[in-house]
Amino acid sequence: MTDGSTLLKNIDYSRSLAKIVQLPLPWEKLRGKRILVAGATGLIGSYLVDTLMSVQKDLKMDFTVLALGRNTEKLENRFSGYRSNGNFRAFSQDITAKLNCELEDLGADFVFILASNTHPVDYATKPVSTILTNILGANNLLDYAARHETERVVYASSVEVYGENRGDTEKFAEAYCGYIDCNTLRACYPEGKRAGEALCQAYRAEKNLDIVIARLCRTYGETMQMSDTKALSQFIKNALDRQDIVLKSDGKQLYSYLHVADSVSALLYCLFYGRNGEAYNVADEKSDITLKEMADLIAKTVGVDVVFELPDQTEKAGFSKATKAVLDSAKLKSLGWKAMFDLQSGISHSLNILEGLK
Repeated sequence: MTDGSTLLKNIDYSRSLAKIVQLPLPWEKLRGKRILVAGATGLIGSYLVDTLMSVQKDLKMDFTVLALGRNTEKLENRFSGYRSNGNFRAFSQDITAKLNCELEDLGADFVFILASNTHPVDYATKPVSTILTNILGANNLLDYAARHETERVVYASSVEVYGENRGDTEKFAEAYCGYIDCNTLRACYPEGKRAGEALCQAYRAEKNLDIVIARLCRTYGETMQMSDTKALSQFIKNALDRQDIVLKSDGKQLYSYLHVADSVSALLYCLFYGRNGEAYNVADEKSDITLKEMADLIAKTVGVDVVFELPDQTEKAGFSKATKAVLDSAKLKSLGWKAMFDLQSGISHSLNILEGLK
């Protein structure tokens, strides 16, 4: 994982954080609060932490960020630039276990639940961990939020809750219920997210928690981990090494994608403006594309070719069965959110930053 202080010194990265800070959001509501980000070392969680710390610095606001991650070394490395900042605290633990005593004593005013296995190889090799993180982990964090009378929880769900598009809709709206075969290994992730959403509604009803659900599309960006096995992440790694882009299917799958900066700004719009109990699709139509078109775009950007290769059995077991998963984001946009990056600018931005970190 890239050292966080090195990433923060990158001009393009700092500028993208500044764009979010400059959004017309009611940042004043964060003053004096504690904000817990669970899954803080992940693609989206780490970008969210950096954004919040930029709000502190640029707007001179006093609030505390609590970063929760599973791996101590990753936490220390990723957030090394904040070690001397009294408004930042890092906590290391598996969220499927009882929460850290010190964290328990602190409490949090706002909680972002972002912790989850999100890599296809993990679905195939760590299915138990995948589903338990999405169910037991979510339960532990929701219980924590209820005990501390947290003002709002933002739960990061996924496009995968919609399952397969059976041809009865062009885009998934929030009320759509797709097909998932629960009796499969691959179901550990989408069924875990569905159960996580059901837990959110249960805690709203029984514990009076205020919760907004963000259904994220496939997210990419410069905070990706080099161990990420998602197809787009593999394409980006190939591009950075100036190797041919390896496509392990016919590439006809049509998906919604979004740069991590836009996913993070969407989470913040959900925090400030989302309605209690509602789910919001996080996507932008300018970034809807087939996997083959995505491979071609990245290959053209760096001057390499696209080649086809059969996946091994482990890889294949982790692949999504969905061939068309495009999100309707009208509901989120009604809150005032709009994407800053289209696909070309987002990919170029990410590649430029990652090139500078090599």
